[in-house]
Amino acid sequence: MARWFVIAGIILLVIGLVLHFAPGLVQWFGKLPGDLHWRSERTQVFVPITSMIIISIVLTILLNLFNR
Repeated sequence: MARWFVIAGIILLVIGLVLHFAPGLVQWFGKLPGDLHWRSERTQVFVPITSMIIISIVLTILLNLFNR
């Protein structure tokens, strides 16, 4: 259990460093075809369907690799 916390912490640290020092690498996130964005005068709604599917696939592959 502790090993998973360490791995999760390292992953979060890497993501944080990328977002801080190289934000241009993730500009595509949220702007893919299939990501829905509605705006009205009072509210806006953003539903990143395609982006979340990609993240789900990548995490599934990584977890399957670590569990073997």
